[in-house]
Amino acid sequence: MRTLLISLALTLGLATAACGSKASPPPGNTPAATPADPAKPAAAPTASNTEALLDPSKATETAPASFKVKFTTTKGDFVVEVTRDWSPTGADRFYNLVKAGFFTDIAFFRNIEGFMVQFGISGDPKVSAAWKTAQIKDDPVKASNTPGMVTFAKTGAPNSRTTQIFINHGNNSNLDSMGFAPFGKVVEGQSVVSALYNGYGEGAPRGRGPDQGRIQAEGNTYLKKDFPEMDFIKSAAIL
Repeated sequence: MRTLLISLALTLGLATAACGSKASPPPGNTPAATPADPAKPAAAPTASNTEALLDPSKATETAPASFKVKFTTTKGDFVVEVTRDWSPTGADRFYNLVKAGFFTDIAFFRNIEGFMVQFGISGDPKVSAAWKTAQIKDDPVKASNTPGMVTFAKTGAPNSRTTQIFINHGNNSNLDSMGFAPFGKVVEGQSVVSALYNGYGEGAPRGRGPDQGRIQAEGNTYLKKDFPEMDFIKSAAIL
């Protein structure tokens, strides 16, 4: 499932109106065309978490009212603070993805200067296949897509959020009326987010970036071969 934040617009027919960038379509998931301790490194997923990673029906815990997640990336670390009340269903999905170890060796595959940076397609095609139909229901938009806010990507269809997420670089409050509900905010390491490699820009055919279908099908083998400068999340852990 090509859960892309914005590039999906072309595939799904989302409006190509700019969202923070006049040349970029709005964040959205693109379905596949056809079928912790903060002082320590993030622990490897446990057997039960690995089971949840391959079976989304087991990733159903309710998140705390507020929690923080530390992302360790190839550019450094940043921390996202989640406020569950902003987007309860989104916060729960994010919490379960982190606990399952989903954000391990995950690419920032779409990064548009002044707009947003997108991630959340697994580097393992088996994991991508497991989550491609694991949509969650929409939440009312309570917070705004301002700089540093963290939001799930979605398609133009209702209840289409899965695993893809974006961090707003600019003031993208025009996404609010499109149903993009932020669930958290970068509270530490914003400079790291700003420094993530953005030279590939949009995916084909709009830019030099990767094709979502190939990420879903080939995973990190494709990304690391054809996009060697792309930054990755090494791990994510709940603090």
